[in-house]
Amino acid sequence: MPSQHAPAQDAAQRGEEILAVFDTAFGELLAADPAAFRVKFRKMAASAFAFYRGTACLFYRDLEALATADGGAKDRGPYLDERTGRVWIHGDLHAENFGTYMDSTGRLIFNVNDFDEAYVGPFTWDLKRFAASIALIGYAKALSDEQITDLVRTYAAAYRERIHALASGAKRADKDAVPPFTLDTAEGPLLDALRDARSLTRFGLLDSMTEIRDFERRFAAGGGSVELDAATRYKVLAAFDGYLETLPESSLDRPDSYRVKDVVGRRGIGIGSAGLPSYNILLEGNSDALENDVVIYMKQAQTPAVSRHITDPQVRGYFQHEGHRTVISQRALQDHADPWLGWTELDGAGQLVAEISPYAVDLDWSDIDDPEEIAAVVADLGRATATMHAAADDESGHSLVPFSTERAIDAAIAADETGFAPLLVDFAHSYGARARGDHQIFVDLFRNGRIPGL
Repeated sequence: MPSQHAPAQDAAQRGEEILAVFDTAFGELLAADPAAFRVKFRKMAASAFAFYRGTACLFYRDLEALATADGGAKDRGPYLDERTGRVWIHGDLHAENFGTYMDSTGRLIFNVNDFDEAYVGPFTWDLKRFAASIALIGYAKALSDEQITDLVRTYAAAYRERIHALASGAKRADKDAVPPFTLDTAEGPLLDALRDARSLTRFGLLDSMTEIRDFERRFAAGGGSVELDAATRYKVLAAFDGYLETLPESSLDRPDSYRVKDVVGRRGIGIGSAGLPSYNILLEGNSDALENDVVIYMKQAQTPAVSRHITDPQVRGYFQHEGHRTVISQRALQDHADPWLGWTELDGAGQLVAEISPYAVDLDWSDIDDPEEIAAVVADLGRATATMHAAADDESGHSLVPFSTERAIDAAIAADETGFAPLLVDFAHSYGARARGDHQIFVDLFRNGRIPGL
């Protein structure tokens, strides 16, 4: 894989490759909302890691090209077989896609988040994407190549240990043997995030987005909200009715909870959702008290980058649309998922619907600088990754992966224990270097007006 100090001709060729991938992944959305993509790309220009976060499309294109260059099938490789090559995967697993959420039982959990790119594919693709992200974070924190190697080995070892424990029956026999990261079990920055989440309140969220008018709560003007015309409001409310049909029966115990109080459009979408229409809906919540109102969002679900490189017709035919795919994937990968999570259609496009949680806090890497502390966090993220993969199998209630994921992965790694960590280490260094080089190429393309449509 080329280094970031590639010859000028190679950089030019790579620039054309990047532009071609961007056109496939972003072309229609960029044409519809170029302003949103100018914001997205400026955020991506800020650092190599930010660029990496926003270019899962390029990552999977490169994985396919590497497999083809090695003479193998693009959906096969080390540790992959007919089972481990088609498990539920996160699809965009990097070091910043972890944080807190309140599960359906009311417990604050630290785990993987943001399932917009989730799909079914090779489990090693998640691990490689995470490993390269650690290389980028390590480089940004001026860690040596040896220190980065140690971090990736730590991640691999923690993942391996947890997968083996789950495959050995810990998930079924003793849930305390592999507990989730909670206020009682987490340590270090993970515990800090959970404590920060616990200090947040629903009232604080509502106060930042709404106001009381005539004894009723409504969305406040400004702050990125957009008033809807009558026709658009009608369509959104019709889509909302369709969403209600996708919720688990347990979520519908109090029908008044879903009484709509207000609807607005939204601007200011982040790196991953630029150009996608989005709406906020204010609901009655679990009681008449104004402080218990709930805000959910409805946004057009995106095509996951990984899906362009998975040809299995059973996988492709399983999902009604991208909103359905996102929700089914999250419910498979996440124990006790958001009870407000559902899907619908609007103007023929699949929509994802979920709560804007007051208790969501992302893992903050800005103050995690000590190598030992970084290693401890990376180990915990390895365990979280394994638990996520193991959650989505024959016990998750979905027929697409009708086998024990943890047992399949455990057996695959056991066949070559010594090669597992080196596979991730080598990829982390090589792709980390490529991403740093690609970032510079991207910045030059963007600042010189080379990206069509902007």
